[in-house]
Amino acid sequence: MKVILTEDVPNLGLTGEMVAVKRGYARNYLLPRGLALEASSKNIGLLEHQKRIVEAKLNKRRVSATDVKRALESISLSIPVYVGEDDKLYGSVTNRDIEAALREKKIEVDRRKIHLKEPIKQLGIYEVEVKLHLDVAAKLKVWVVKKEAA
Repeated sequence: MKVILTEDVPNLGLTGEMVAVKRGYARNYLLPRGLALEASSKNIGLLEHQKRIVEAKLNKRRVSATDVKRALESISLSIPVYVGEDDKLYGSVTNRDIEAALREKKIEVDRRKIHLKEPIKQLGIYEVEVKLHLDVAAKLKVWVVKKEAA
């Protein structure tokens, strides 16, 4: 029996694939759990339509991610921090701090997309990777500078 998978099934296939399985496996396991649809001409047409919709959404996200990448690579972000003796930071600069500084520049990036190997604990210039999409990543230049006491 041929079925179209609606979810990834281990050792069988990925979402959207058409696979041949035994009738009992399809009827008793895949179909009742909503893991697959019977491969009728109606369902195949529906699958093709869904693939086109998903592809259009992915292309739209990729284009917007590319625009954000250009914006990120064109700026240089400066984050002022308080320091103690020997220019040692109080605390550290994390992806939350970078997200807040970007928000001040009117650029919205989720902090989970900002990848730091470890929190920044010294003054200096750092290159931070921002993973915007599956195949779009930007390099953001971050300057950690001393905040002057008021």
